[in-house]
Amino acid sequence: MPAAQLALDLVGSAVFALSGALAGVRARLDVFGVVVVGTVTAIGGGILRDVLLGATPPASLRHWFYLAVPTVASVVVFVWHPRVSRLGRPIVVLDAAGLGLFTVTGTRLALNHGLGPAGAVALGILTGIGGGVLRDVLLGQIPLVLRREIYALASAVGAVLVVAAHEAGALTLAWEIPAAVAVFVVRVLAARRRWSMPTPRMPER
Repeated sequence: MPAAQLALDLVGSAVFALSGALAGVRARLDVFGVVVVGTVTAIGGGILRDVLLGATPPASLRHWFYLAVPTVASVVVFVWHPRVSRLGRPIVVLDAAGLGLFTVTGTRLALNHGLGPAGAVALGILTGIGGGVLRDVLLGQIPLVLRREIYALASAVGAVLVVAAHEAGALTLAWEIPAAVAVFVVRVLAARRRWSMPTPRMPER
């Protein structure tokens, strides 16, 4: 993996670990629980992707830094969570950047392994949102992506753009970056403007 892409991958892992660890702190877990939830949030999507592609053992378990970065980030949250909790908006922004990066890399890897367009889009989305889903399951909550938040839809935008470029024979880094930016923009706008998916109307009694 190129050094720049590896650095962005680790930054995304650190950001996802911050959000997962904060959720663990709010659930009043001990330090071990906070580290576990933070680490699972950071590497869960990548592990699911690698297992489904048959690339085992997963990269995050073969290289120590994929475990070290989220562990350190989780411990930082556990120790200084009052200060980290006040960084709500920056964490949303960085989380959106990580979502875009992981969606694009997951989709590209799926295409490299011979998956068709639909399978590649699905695996790209799973790479982006998988860690958050596992986090919510560990905390006994309905996953965020199944509720009103525009999160998986933002990931789908980037995955579709990557697949479209691949089908046109134009998938290069120069195309992957705008695809990741598109995910970032949709997610940030949805968070700031409180866009949400429609929910069913409950019948009146």
